[in-house]
Amino acid sequence: MIAFGPEILLVLLVALAIDALLGEPNWVWERFPHPVVWFGKAIGLCDRLFNHPSEQSPFVGRLTGLMVIIVLFAGGTALAWFLQESLLSLGIFGGIVLALVSSVLIAQKSLYDHVLAVQKPLEDGDIIAARQAVSMIVGRETKFLEKDGVARAAIESLAENFSDGIVAPVFWFALFGFPGLVAYKIVNTADSMIGHKNDRYLWFGWASARLDDLLNLMPARLTMLLLLLSPFHPVGGRAAMGVGAVWAAIKRDAPKHRSPNAGWPESATAGRLDIALSGPRYYGSKLVDEPFVNDGGRVDIGPVEVGDALRLYRSSLIVQFLAIAAIAGFCLL
Repeated sequence: MIAFGPEILLVLLVALAIDALLGEPNWVWERFPHPVVWFGKAIGLCDRLFNHPSEQSPFVGRLTGLMVIIVLFAGGTALAWFLQESLLSLGIFGGIVLALVSSVLIAQKSLYDHVLAVQKPLEDGDIIAARQAVSMIVGRETKFLEKDGVARAAIESLAENFSDGIVAPVFWFALFGFPGLVAYKIVNTADSMIGHKNDRYLWFGWASARLDDLLNLMPARLTMLLLLLSPFHPVGGRAAMGVGAVWAAIKRDAPKHRSPNAGWPESATAGRLDIALSGPRYYGSKLVDEPFVNDGGRVDIGPVEVGDALRLYRSSLIVQFLAIAAIAGFCLL
């Protein structure tokens, strides 16, 4: 049942405010396992028990993976619904606790801090530290990246994770409450663990990868709109591309991306910053020849452009918060 309504939206606004202020309190997760760790343990257990690619046909592998993600999805949703209903029955105090728990699964400040950790060594000219920092947020090989490659990797990660780490959880929470948030995070975690096109997960992880694509379909495009329409001007007196020109570039470039969803926020970011993103990169020793997004944009980039990306990100977060507040206010009328 859709849980959309002012009560849920107010809980969401409090959760966003808590996450923006506190982020990921490391002192908590040093003592207690993060909820995503529990999701990962459950997915890992199912992987060990049910994924035997050398003994299974592609059909059996796909069917097994589908059944696993259905059970995890349904079980997580049921537990989250029980917790939500129990907390909301306690009134305002329960709503605040629910917001606090929900904030743990939204990564606004954490994402900002991780990208800022790349910008600072770039500003200091410490390419070794910058490579190390960016390796924490990307899957590609980083040890040979120069300044522009590090900056590009950080900005791409910011754009993609803005969609699946913030906008998508917020979207599904707004529609279905805490159960929607938990269900999305389970699928997204499963995709990151088993949704790979390799010998072990090609069939078993197929359902998780396709479901993750489906759940991110609308959020990715909402992220693109936030990045496209939020107030922003690059520093240093550089002229910003007009919204119409950026939109034309998005329509041209987003479908070229290997992901059906990631190209939308990435191309919006590239257009607003007037830089080229994506392009060839190494995963391990394998060169993946990806096309550039916003080909023709600047390729000689560095800490200034990372800073611009962070300012665009902050502006988009504010617009998202205000939009949710406006919808909540309208629902209360």
